[in-house]
Amino acid sequence: MIIAFFDFDGTITRKDTLWEIIRFHRGSASLYAGMVQLLPSLIRFKLNLISAQSMKEQVLAYFFAEMNSTAFKRCCEAFCKEKLPRLIRPQALAAIKEHQRNGHHVVVVTASAQDWVAPWCRTENIICLGTQLEVHQQKITGKILGANCNGEEKVNRIKKAYRLENFKTIYAYGDTKGDLPMLELAQHKIYKPFRS
Repeated sequence: MIIAFFDFDGTITRKDTLWEIIRFHRGSASLYAGMVQLLPSLIRFKLNLISAQSMKEQVLAYFFAEMNSTAFKRCCEAFCKEKLPRLIRPQALAAIKEHQRNGHHVVVVTASAQDWVAPWCRTENIICLGTQLEVHQQKITGKILGANCNGEEKVNRIKKAYRLENFKTIYAYGDTKGDLPMLELAQHKIYKPFRS
């Protein structure tokens, strides 16, 4: 058996989908206003003074905290149907389709929330392993459930889901340092593909 792991944001997509789901749900004006409010934290993140998980939780809390989880799910499904296809890199989708034609198992492993990636993955017959968001009393809290699915956590999620020794060949596609541990699992490491 052969398996191919794909990062999502920046590898399959042209843009970071966290900001795009916010733009889709709240509008550009609210997105930019929120970024101004979050600017001190964004600067601290760029200076490596706070973690990616902490930064992401602040963004999620600012834009989505207290939102009904069912309404959030509907928003994510609409985003996957109406907006996300325009953000997909054609070469990335072609590579996925080629793997599928050859009978390979294809998995997206993403730091983005499964909520706004998994619906698209299902339409393409792709498994999705992503960051999970906390829900309390049917409301989004803004917190991440467990760990942000990035860096070594991508490897942890993969090993929890799959016995890699069952696969004779592994491909991995990524575009940032957060993907490097995942790429180390593979015989075929494809870094920063689909950029033309």
